[in-house]
Parts: sequence; C-alpha cells; structure tokens
Amino acid sequence: MSKILIRGARVLGGEPQDVLIDGATIARVGTGLTAEDVEGAEVVEAGGKVLLPGLVDLHTHLREPGREDSETVLTGTRAAASGGYTAVFAMANTFPVADTAGVVEQVWRLGREYGYCDVQPIGAVTVGLEGKKLAELGAMHDSAAGVTVFSDDGKCVDDAVIMRRALEYVKAFGGVVAQHAQEPRLTEGAQMNEGVVSAELGLGGWPAVAEESVIARDVLLAEHVGSRVHICHLSTAGSVEIVRWAKSRGIDVTAEVTPHHLLLTDELVRTYNPVYKVNPPLRTERDVTALREALADGTIDIVATDHAPHPHEDKDCEWAAAAMGMVGLETALSVVQQTMVDTGLLDWAGVADRMAFAPARIGRAQGHGRPVSAGEPANLTLVDPAYRGAVDPAGFASRSRNTPYEGRELPGRVTHTWLRGRPTLVDGKLA
Repeated sequence: MSKILIRGARVLGGEPQDVLIDGATIARVGTGLTAEDVEGAEVVEAGGKVLLPGLVDLHTHLREPGREDSETVLTGTRAAASGGYTAVFAMANTFPVADTAGVVEQVWRLGREYGYCDVQPIGAVTVGLEGKKLAELGAMHDSAAGVTVFSDDGKCVDDAVIMRRALEYVKAFGGVVAQHAQEPRLTEGAQMNEGVVSAELGLGGWPAVAEESVIARDVLLAEHVGSRVHICHLSTAGSVEIVRWAKSRGIDVTAEVTPHHLLLTDELVRTYNPVYKVNPPLRTERDVTALREALADGTIDIVATDHAPHPHEDKDCEWAAAAMGMVGLETALSVVQQTMVDTGLLDWAGVADRMAFAPARIGRAQGHGRPVSAGEPANLTLVDPAYRGAVDPAGFASRSRNTPYEGRELPGRVTHTWLRGRPTLVDGKLA
C-alpha cells in the first residue's frame, strides 16, 4: 500500500494539518512534514475539510441472510463507506436469526470478504428473537466473530427474568445487552406516537411510557446485576430523564439516538407517507429538543443510525400495511451537522466522540474510534462541511431507497473514507 498525504485537513475541526498515511497506519500528523516524509505519496487536498476518525455505527440492519431483497452485506457496507463509516454492528433480526455461532460467523466473514468496512455481528439475546430462551451467548462470543453486543432489536426482551439472566451471562465476558425498549402490551395496534396528532388522525397511539417503563426496569436490573445495558434508539424526553438519573446513581447504562429522532417530528405523519413510519415512532418537538440537549451534554452517549432498508413494495402502500424503518447510513453525518453542529450544540470533536470514539468503546470495536495521531490505524473520514445539496436516493449505494429526506437540503458531504489506509470512498465515489 502506498503513502497518502491528506493536506490541510482540519483534524476534528481544529487548525489545518497534514496527515500522512503509510500503509495501514497514520505515520505523521502536523505542519512540518518534510519532502522526504511525503516522497511518493498520493496527495489529497483537504483545504477547509474536516478529518474525523472513521465513524462507527452500533445499530445497522444489513438484512443478510434472508432478506437480500432489502439489503446485503455488500450493499450495506458500501452505503456505510459512502456515509463515512469504517465499522458497523449488524443487527440479529435476519432469516435465520443470528442466534448461533454459525450465523454470526457467516455475516462477519462476508464483511471481511467485501472489505468496504468492518462488520461486527450483534447476537440475538433469545433463540429466534422469541423472548423465551437465552440464545448461545457464550458460543457467539467465543466464535471467530467475537460477539460482544447482544440484542433482540425489533422485539423487546420484555420478560424481566430473561433480561436479568442475559445481563448476568454477558457480564462474565464484558458484553452488553442492547435493549429495544418497547412494552408490547402498551403498543398493541400502535401506528405512531400517542399524542395530539394521533388523536386527530385516528391512528393507534404509541405512548412514551411504553419506552420509558422498560428503560426504568432495565437500568434497575443492570444495577442489581452489576452489568452493562445499552438503550437502543431512545426517543422521548422522559427516557432522557431516566437515563440521566441512572447515570447519576453510577449505573452502567449507555444510550443512543438516531439522526431521524434528532430532526423529524410526528407532524410529518399528517402526510400519511409511510416513509415516516418508524419504530420507535417520530415524537414531538419537545422530545426532539430534549434529545438534542441530552446528546450535547453526554446523557445520550452516541448517534446510531438504525439503518433499516426495505424494498419498494413494503413502503409504497397504505400507512397501516407499511413496514417500519428508514435507511440512514448515507445521510447520518449530514443530519448530525444540521441538528448539532450548525446549531452550536456540538463541535466536530464532539461529533467524533458521539459517532466514533464512544460507539467503538461501547461495542469493543478493536482498531476503531482511535485518535487521529501517529501510530494509530488509518481509519478515517474526510467531510466537506460547506457543501449543501438536496438528498437524491437514486444515488444511494444502499439497495433500498426508503429515506425520509428525499428532496430535503442537508449540509455536509463525505468525500473520502479510508479503512486501514485503503480508500473505500474517493471524491464521493466508491473505490
């Protein structure tokens, strides 16, 4: 692998510096690189652009095996590279479910074969995501995939005894249970956030307490067991307060928010466009404000996309019949720039923490979320924050097009991504 000189990049949004990649490693960072240092290097002019560590997504649906009509490991990781990601954690709700060492190893090996980003499978908590019997947690951890994160995402582990046993089990090897907080009885027939809009539209309401009650239970279970729990796609102001309280008690809880919950509200459901149907549902403006503030102050630890691709026919239908979910890998950084950076709530160093350092730490992603400094792996992404453009899903690398941002102008564009020094995105085009 040859040398690459990234010239004049604003590392984590700071003053311009030169960054020299040599092979898979960052060789030098600074302003005093000599001609000898950069001899033979390919030069990337980065004036005005921001250099970040490669992004890490703790919550991605790659759909393979079983739903390759929606996404594959190849198309999903190409979308990830386009969005600046060098590592993604693949959720377990595939067909068959990723509840054995064999399935998680299959997904892990596909990621290694395609090479657009590292793929770390998430193992199911329960067999078949049925919530009745613990899956092979230890075997998945001991497999070649080295699973550290377990989740029945899409289905809440609603049985308190099963959740307790899972927390006890993963504690032995430093794993974490990532909970989809949704009390099933409180959300039967739910179609959108319960509130003024649902009442006016006559759609079944999804109350905030259905999320908050599960989070309250699980942080107390984590405290009792002395284990780690992670809250997936937190979406309400009340959930923020529960997590804030739990952290003040020293409970080992982390939480994520999606880009769409930072920007969109349930007012959009008035269009009856199923592209806005998602789980958990879009909430109110008050919730959006609380989520932004919580991400800024660290109560919410990370941004995770919950990239949920669906084929055209699963979204191009009446609201009640439509699948829940949105694609998000290719637009996540732009939404975070609009909602957090351009509003002054976070600087670029804060973005690096919420989208690279912290998710890598929570998921134990080796070699990712590392400082942009000499001797570190060259997992990097270069962003042009001055760019403005309308979202066109026709240009997505993802196999699916169910984005809520079609036609919406968003700031920022990822121009380059490097995975261990190898370019996966160059000038906005996949390598």
